[in-house]
Amino acid sequence: MGRLRALQAVLLDLDGTLTDPYDGISRSIRYAMETVGKPLPSPLDLRWCIGPPMRASFLELCDGERELVEPAVEAYRRRFAAIGIYENRVYPGVTAMLGRLAATLLLVVCTSKPTIYAQRILEHFALREFFAAVYGSELDGTRADKCELIRFVLEREPFAATRLAMLGDREHDMIGALGNGVAAFGALWGYGSPDELTRAQAVRLFRDPVEVTVQALTLSSR
Repeated sequence: MGRLRALQAVLLDLDGTLTDPYDGISRSIRYAMETVGKPLPSPLDLRWCIGPPMRASFLELCDGERELVEPAVEAYRRRFAAIGIYENRVYPGVTAMLGRLAATLLLVVCTSKPTIYAQRILEHFALREFFAAVYGSELDGTRADKCELIRFVLEREPFAATRLAMLGDREHDMIGALGNGVAAFGALWGYGSPDELTRAQAVRLFRDPVEVTVQALTLSSR
């Protein structure tokens, strides 16, 4: 992959990049679907729901029945805020990766998850100290789209897009980054496949947080 300009800052996705939230999200989705009267088969793999905006996932899970989406979101959040938010784990190597990156770069969380939940997760797992700022969506779905969210970050932070990278595990992260002139880095330890991230034009793919840590100084502007 081609050479990049030295970076000033890195935007990092949360779900599937910093933490593995599958248990909490999948259990909360199942609770929500039971609540709206559309229970899911127990062996159903819900990995595809990690990353995209939640309302879009519920629209698909509810077979396009739009009137069920908001009740499903409300039920999901009821369980997630109380229990699911803690059914989560930090990926091995992430804390060390953040410490190394934060020594030379500004770090910002950029997640489709509502900011209020992102803040709680970061504080619970003692990760908040590594970040200059945390940006997420609003509870009404505003800025759940990564392209819109990254544009919002660029409007409020003193970053030049050409000195910025987005590290995430799904195509939405890559598309949002490229749509704003930001370098797109793929995290292969999350929920997106190499094919997904390559098709979405990631300029670099990292196998694990250790590989990011090793290359931190080569990415830095200092």
